[in-house]
Amino acid sequence: MASGEKAHASEPATWRREIVAGLTTFFTMAYIVVVNPAILSQAGMPLEDVFFATCVASAFATVIMGAYARYPYGLAPGMGLNAFFAFTLCGTMGVSWQTGLSAVLVAGVIFLLLSLIGLREKLIASVPAPLVRAIAAGLGLFITFIGLQHAGIVVDHPETLVALGELSSAPTAVAILGLVVTAALVAARVPGGILIGIAATTIAAVVAGLAQPPENIFQVPKLPTQTLGAALWSFADFSTPELWLAVFTLLFVDLFDTMGTLVALGYATGSIDEQGRMPRASRAFTADAAGTIAGSLLGTSTVTSFIESASGVVAGGRTGRTAFVVAAMFLLTLPLFPLIAAIPAVATAPALIVVGALMFSGAADIDWKDPVIAIPALATVIVMPATYNISNGLGAGFILFVITHLAARRFGKLGWTTYVVAAAFAVFFAIGLTT
Repeated sequence: MASGEKAHASEPATWRREIVAGLTTFFTMAYIVVVNPAILSQAGMPLEDVFFATCVASAFATVIMGAYARYPYGLAPGMGLNAFFAFTLCGTMGVSWQTGLSAVLVAGVIFLLLSLIGLREKLIASVPAPLVRAIAAGLGLFITFIGLQHAGIVVDHPETLVALGELSSAPTAVAILGLVVTAALVAARVPGGILIGIAATTIAAVVAGLAQPPENIFQVPKLPTQTLGAALWSFADFSTPELWLAVFTLLFVDLFDTMGTLVALGYATGSIDEQGRMPRASRAFTADAAGTIAGSLLGTSTVTSFIESASGVVAGGRTGRTAFVVAAMFLLTLPLFPLIAAIPAVATAPALIVVGALMFSGAADIDWKDPVIAIPALATVIVMPATYNISNGLGAGFILFVITHLAARRFGKLGWTTYVVAAAFAVFFAIGLTT
């Protein structure tokens, strides 16, 4: 870890810093309370029910993360997994959303058992140190890429896949202004600089007519009327092998998505040692497993740790108190939905870009002169944002790490778990279990 990052990680935790960090994390991941209901409603799920489930399940899982695992991370229904639920499980496969929630519940129970016996923690310990650094850098690049997209700085192109956006357009200009302000505040080490940047960019977007101030600040939340408990009564289709394949896909993707996220966040907070071990990792995994179970019972897809938690880490979040703030904000969102929904994507985009840049510092500790290390490390870093999938980057890194080490006859650097994980990813890619 770079010396500057170590120094930052060693700063004493205070309630003021943790509150600012929690607010920063929440506002960079608050989009999920709007986006998740929009995606799952495509499967026929009632929008307001999913909104309630998203907020409550996220708060529940995040409280467990803070109180039980004592880490400053926020959890919520994962992007990618919600798309798999809506468009593959309930779309292509024709499964009802009620049965889909049952599949999420089954996966969550299996997650919990694997976490309690410590198997998921052993998987984190199996990640070679160079890949730990590459995962952190890859997630940094991934976060930056997401921010660039939200800002309109990077857009899709039919021939080159990506291209430079129209920088003079009003949304992109506001995002660039926000990026300048946020970068300056962070560079000057202003406390809460990222959060101030989000607020300033939101105000600029409103002034420019790109966002509307909320008409109402409060809205009385309603309990779910259709999704609550639906997962308990919808196991009829579990006799089909396709549904069990879907459960396996949910297990596999979330397992490694969460592993990659926790490794990167643990690296950023300085909680992962030189051997790649993360204290209380099984407790952190238990938090997302419990969140997934609660989410399925309330009415949402798989809950997982969010890479946007890195924004709070950069803002100084070091303890579970940061997670408590995030959880409280999710609950406050229930009646404050109109206010939270008023924050446009162009306002959080600068924060994501800056956070991604800071997380990329992990690349400095990779031995880029050694091809045995450099090839799998680069694959990990590039494949994550290029395929918009954390698990794909992990898989590419693990497989190439084994190949390069075997070719160089460095057998002593590979534990048996590394072979197992690499083989599992090879099967994962071969049968197309991607989201």
